[in-house]
Amino acid sequence: MSLIDVTGRRGPGFVQVDLTDYGQVIDALTAVGDRHDGFDALVHLAAIPAPGIRSDIATFDNNIAATFNVFWAAIRLGMTRIVYASSETVQGLPFDVPPPYIPVDEDYPARPESVYSLVKHLEETMAIELVRWHPEVSITALRFSNVMVPEDYREFPSFDADARARKWNLWSYIDPRGGAQAVLRALEIAPPGFDRFLIAAGDTVMTRPNAELIAEVFPDVEVRGDIGTNASLFSTAKARRLLGWEPHHSWRDEV
Repeated sequence: MSLIDVTGRRGPGFVQVDLTDYGQVIDALTAVGDRHDGFDALVHLAAIPAPGIRSDIATFDNNIAATFNVFWAAIRLGMTRIVYASSETVQGLPFDVPPPYIPVDEDYPARPESVYSLVKHLEETMAIELVRWHPEVSITALRFSNVMVPEDYREFPSFDADARARKWNLWSYIDPRGGAQAVLRALEIAPPGFDRFLIAAGDTVMTRPNAELIAEVFPDVEVRGDIGTNASLFSTAKARRLLGWEPHHSWRDEV
């Protein structure tokens, strides 16, 4: 279902739906007037998108119900490909407790530190069980980093003044165009079953080198492998290897 593109324009197939109402979800996915003939895949990005926007209980009630309804309706309607937005926050953001190692990756257990990230963890757990019940279904969780549009990039050079200002996600971000490309690759490539992928730009938001940032902010955290000069400290090696995805868009090309 075409909803809203990255410029905020509503597409020709737009249907406004309360995803916490299972009946509306089923109705929208089967047919709404003459808008479509049904679907064979689904991309779920709808949610209260961050902690602190609504109360914790409102965030929990909305997000867990919406995701269950979308997953359940899609599977009941015979869809076998689902891609949805998980979150970098599952990694333990805002890293007030330092990560176990840098660069972070998908290999260590989830460490939710807010109700919002707790729901994201529960959604991933739910997806694991749903594909166990339905082995033909593919559900891919994309742990998107902080989405930053090109208009935001002019502020990035100012981040160098305080290494701690954006330490909360290891100075990471994702361009929305890169995020959209990851969704497409997951729809095309992901096999049946469940998997999760960190999706981040190939570089940090900083011009200061990674070694200097880590020494200042996370001096006791183990560094594993080559961290490069400004390479992302959220490892996207798994997405590159299994989805064939590459983060082509960098703020450095825009500023």
